[in-house]
Amino acid sequence: MDPIDKINYKGYDIEIFLDYDSQSPREWDNLGTIICFHKRYILGDNTDIGQENYHSWEDLETFLYKKYNALIVIPIYMYDHSGITIRTYPFPCRWDSGQIGYIYVSKKKVREEYGIQRISKKFKRTVKTMLLSEIEVYDHYVSGDVYGYSIEDKVTEENINSCFGFYGNGWKENGLLDYAENAIDWHIKEIEQNIAEDRILEIG
Repeated sequence: MDPIDKINYKGYDIEIFLDYDSQSPREWDNLGTIICFHKRYILGDNTDIGQENYHSWEDLETFLYKKYNALIVIPIYMYDHSGITIRTYPFPCRWDSGQIGYIYVSKKKVREEYGIQRISKKFKRTVKTMLLSEIEVYDHYVSGDVYGYSIEDKVTEENINSCFGFYGNGWKENGLLDYAENAIDWHIKEIEQNIAEDRILEIG
């Protein structure tokens, strides 16, 4: 696998890679449930809800509010052109995009997760923000916007650190570079500490 970029920091090469083996965020402990229907892609969470039981997206939305006592139901749209991307509002291109599902959470789950009975309007807005964040992270995953790095000592050609699973916003803005530079700083400190300890032993 070839790096997509390389940065030198304090004499060490940080190689940047696309993370093709990243874990789906839907395997994490999520608050919301994603229901998606698509002929070519398997997306969202595993549920027992089938598209054939509903005549329209409005029918499914009504079902979620009535059957699951949903607190919030948010539509999900996909744009499919040389790769896919998803978000919670429509895309301008009507030919290669459209609604593919919903993300929702029930009142029961919110109450159980946060140990509350009354869900205020303010807390409902907080929950909505959480669901929007889940879609944003899931979009990073389905669109291949996940990265990793590997650090090599140019002198010894030794790999001193690597880490993958940095989701979204391009590798320059998702914390990957800070994380890699911190790893190099710690490595340099360890080397300096070992040198200092060796000198003490020599003097002793």
